Amino acid sequence: MTKRLSGMQGSLKGHSRPQIEKIERRLFLRQGLSLGALALLSGCSVTDAEALQKVLWTMSRWNDRVQAWIFDSDRLAPEFPESAITMPFPFNAYYRMDKVPAVDAASYKLELGGLVREKRSWTLPELYALKPQVSQVTRHICVEGWSAIGKWSGVRFSDFLKRVGADLTAKYVGFRCADKYYTSIDMPTALHSQTLLAFRFADQILPAPFGFPMKLRMPTKLGFKNPKHIVAIFVTNEYPGGYWEDQGYNWFSGS
Repeated sequence: MTKRLSGMQGSLKGHSRPQIEKIERRLFLRQGLSLGALALLSGCSVTDAEALQKVLWTMSRWNDRVQAWIFDSDRLAPEFPESAITMPFPFNAYYRMDKVPAVDAASYKLELGGLVREKRSWTLPELYALKPQVSQVTRHICVEGWSAIGKWSGVRFSDFLKRVGADLTAKYVGFRCADKYYTSIDMPTALHSQTLLAFRFADQILPAPFGFPMKLRMPTKLGFKNPKHIVAIFVTNEYPGGYWEDQGYNWFSGS
């Protein structure tokens, strides 16, 4: 825990004092409460690895429920002028840039599944033809403590879900990606007006390092919740988990 926190603090260089204090406060509340208060409440020793792991998972699920409860689907994340865009925008993934998947545009098809009326696949030309297309200049916030501002363009995910007849009362929307990444989000976030199926970055076709052929852009979520290289979307009432979430990261992860 100490190693992780010190590493996070090291990545705060270049941030203003208010930003640093906000991040440190978030880390303290997340990690301090998990290890301290919950251990006391449960009566388990922090040296009991199995018991502690159960406590931390309980705390994470509790965090998910609280964040979902306070999430306001009408509240917008800040948007910025294009002059504020971070150049160059940083690459981030759980692998090196030379491992970015090469997705063939001509053969690409987006597969749909689960609680969706129209389960046919979608080609890139069909996705690019969707209307209306919108843009946003928003901040990407990484769980490691850094942030960057970029411009993404695409279609509102809520419009796409309605277009394909998704069950909008379902609990979850899951994503599978060409880089073997996977994640899932709650339906209220999926329907948020700033949640985009992004096809372009900085007014150009989405570059491969940033998620070609498309990524889900959610300024209301931490960066790892924004899947890239999406090849399948499904709607479900069964908890789908996620690559990092299954390793202990908080699932809701609102920024």
